[in-house]
Amino acid sequence: MNSSLYRGHVAHERHAPVRNRFRYGIYYLYADLGELDDLSRSLRLFSHNGTSLVTFQDRDHGPRDGTPLRPWIDGLLARAGVDLEGGAVRILTFPRVLGFKFYPVAFWYCFHADGTPRAVLAEVQNTFGEHHNYLLHKHGEPMDLAHERPGAVKAFHVSPFIELDARYEFRFTEPGDTLAASIYDYVKGPLLLVAAVSLDRRDLTDGEILRTVLRYGPMSLRAWLLIHLQAIRIVMKRIRYVPHTPAPEEDTSL
Repeated sequence: MNSSLYRGHVAHERHAPVRNRFRYGIYYLYADLGELDDLSRSLRLFSHNGTSLVTFQDRDHGPRDGTPLRPWIDGLLARAGVDLEGGAVRILTFPRVLGFKFYPVAFWYCFHADGTPRAVLAEVQNTFGEHHNYLLHKHGEPMDLAHERPGAVKAFHVSPFIELDARYEFRFTEPGDTLAASIYDYVKGPLLLVAAVSLDRRDLTDGEILRTVLRYGPMSLRAWLLIHLQAIRIVMKRIRYVPHTPAPEEDTSL
């Protein structure tokens, strides 16, 4: 199985107008779309579209209507000139634990049949219940995740303390025994915020699932609570509130 758990930490550092930093323990499910049903049959504490302790629900991702995800991502990639020719698609996301759903960002790693990365989809959610996707690619050419710095114009309101006039720079490593992903948020030019995860791979077994959940708790709920705790800290530092801007009609920035 290529699917696994990843455990490690997330760190945020805001540079202006005042500094705000935090670092927390974290875990992710790294799910190969082609393995989900086999995982659901072989594990007792995990299920695909089911009701186990830990679940992966198709309706939480992509078109968010519960339909299979592979046709959706293949269609999206085709619009950008990317053909995986049957290669794997794997999603790094917070699973549902005890049914609770939330993740700030999920990354879809899209591999060609020859094993080379061809695209990464950053699937972003905010605490207002909205979402937007950024498709990072080179029009079908292989991506060197260790050295390239794909970017995107910010199109979606995430934080009520960061303006929309911004651009993102993404940095990745290819998933293996370790995994790292960072988002650099440049607002009106200067770097304002860096958000980064640094993770170690764990086998996806019932024992590892149970140990991870007992150590960290339901990850989606934990993240939601910590985001609101940091919002309180930012308000106390008198950082300016930015009014909410509705999500764009187009779900994905290609």
